[in-house]
Amino acid sequence: MAWKMGGNRAATLALLLASSLLLLSAAKAADLGPDSESDDFEDGYVEDVQEEPTAIDGDEKLAYESPVIDAKKFHFADHFDDVEASRKKWVLSQAKKDDIAEEISKYDGIWNWESPQRIVWANDLGLVLKSKAKHAAIAAPLRQPFEFKSDKPLVVQYEVTLQEGQECGGSYLKLLSAGKDTEQLKAFNDKTPYTIMFGPDKCGNDVKMHFIFRHVNPINGTITEKHCNKPKNRLEEPFKDKLPHLYQLVVRPDNSFEIRVDHKIINEGSLLTDFKPPVNPPTEIDDPNDHKPESWDEREKIPDPTAHKPEDWDEDAPPQLPDTDAVMPNGWLEDEPDMIFDPTATKPEDWDAEIDGEWEAPLVDNPVCEKAPGCGKWKAPLIPNPNYKGKWRAPMIENPNYQGKWAPRKIVNPDFFEDLKPFQMTPISAVGLELWSMSSDILFDNLIITDDVEVARDFAANSFDIKRRYIDRESDSFVNKVVELAKANPSIWGIGLVAIVALVALTIYCRFGTAKSQDSAAKKAAAEAKKTDDPQPDDEPEAEEEEESDERAAGDSSKESTPLSASPKKNQKSDLDDNEKETKAAENQEPAQTEESNTKTRKRQARKE
Repeated sequence: MAWKMGGNRAATLALLLASSLLLLSAAKAADLGPDSESDDFEDGYVEDVQEEPTAIDGDEKLAYESPVIDAKKFHFADHFDDVEASRKKWVLSQAKKDDIAEEISKYDGIWNWESPQRIVWANDLGLVLKSKAKHAAIAAPLRQPFEFKSDKPLVVQYEVTLQEGQECGGSYLKLLSAGKDTEQLKAFNDKTPYTIMFGPDKCGNDVKMHFIFRHVNPINGTITEKHCNKPKNRLEEPFKDKLPHLYQLVVRPDNSFEIRVDHKIINEGSLLTDFKPPVNPPTEIDDPNDHKPESWDEREKIPDPTAHKPEDWDEDAPPQLPDTDAVMPNGWLEDEPDMIFDPTATKPEDWDAEIDGEWEAPLVDNPVCEKAPGCGKWKAPLIPNPNYKGKWRAPMIENPNYQGKWAPRKIVNPDFFEDLKPFQMTPISAVGLELWSMSSDILFDNLIITDDVEVARDFAANSFDIKRRYIDRESDSFVNKVVELAKANPSIWGIGLVAIVALVALTIYCRFGTAKSQDSAAKKAAAEAKKTDDPQPDDEPEAEEEEESDERAAGDSSKESTPLSASPKKNQKSDLDDNEKETKAAENQEPAQTEESNTKTRKRQARKE
């Protein structure tokens, strides 16, 4: 019996182990298959990203060194690791907002250069907005202004880590327009002219990835903000996972643009067609002086003026009538009310008639009516009125005077212009962060502005990519691997489901099937024992001698053990005597003694086990 149960447990463990090995082997095959590729990011294959050096793909420790900044390749670059040099670049705003109360108008948010809360490398620092629910602004001049007249793109790239998550607030940056208003960065505020605003923003369920550029009207010089259309997929994870995320904007001279998050394109299009309001106004507009004539008839259909109400049309007929064929059921108690005052109710002792009014007992169902078809005055049930027609209305016909929907006439747009090169924006001379957030400890890192996409990718490869690979490696686990494998290979779910079903089925069989078969076998053995005089296994001399020798060897130690394991010598002697008596009496009383012997044998088996 023990061997069978042990075999069942072994089979269960073997099946569980086989399922795990099957999943692991599938994972290994998926990772090493010819069609799979090593992935540095948790979102899958990244297009157009340079491969990392093979040195960090092995078992070597990932090490971080501040990216080397070649000033000739960047209009602005700051990794914030050199605190002294970085502090010299950035200027804290001392301005005030004009349109709010004095006590909250100051830009008194606190900025600091420090390591992230989740320290990866001690020498990797960032610019952190420490305060929340305060206006904060800080800006830095570009090494050289970015002019949009060349044939090179504008590339803006930076990291954001929302270390406390984000419920309401922004982490976008502004590329400030060159001019007198941006010469004094201490006066940087929300009214400071900017050319581009770019970055994430969230408040409640409103999630945005801002890309706004200010377009200058070539005719009258007025400036209008152009807002990029929202991306198709909602951006949620960067506001929740508290991990570093890389944001990149590329605007090209052909008016195309790309927005990437962690190297993945989330939005792309054209400056000419994917912004609201559009860059170029319509050639014609509605004439503001044109008005709809009073006689203009926009009705497509009208009531038929020649139709008349039929003489037999009764508008006052009710929709339902009492059924004249209905009769009152037998036993209906018309003299008994449906409800009566509760005869058991008593007026409360604190009832004040002057305040509470005259007391009346509450109404309850009349008990007399419980067995009757009904009580009270009987009324015939209502049935639909066959003569009911409702209010008469003339049928509708086509309007012979219909003139269509009126619209004002079109005139030439006096403000029309056609700008086919909106890429040529106002030059940029500084970069600034002007924020308000309900979350603290927003970390900015590795902010660069360049005109070369490859330079930006190389910079990310030596900073953000290494950082995320280290974080992903540290947080990786067997469960995460299985989940990611299942996402990439949906068939794994089927394999796992089959393994689980098989495991459950085997467990049920081991628990109930074997127990049932064991009980059946025991009953069958007992029945056979009653039909024969052969000695049972425990009645054999060798078994009894072994049992006796084991109990003697136990000695005094058996006295200190639990009652379940104790075997007193007195009981041993009594069992032997009983066995001798059974042998002598077997010739005279076979059936009764055989049954008694079986009973005693089962007792010894239980004690032995």
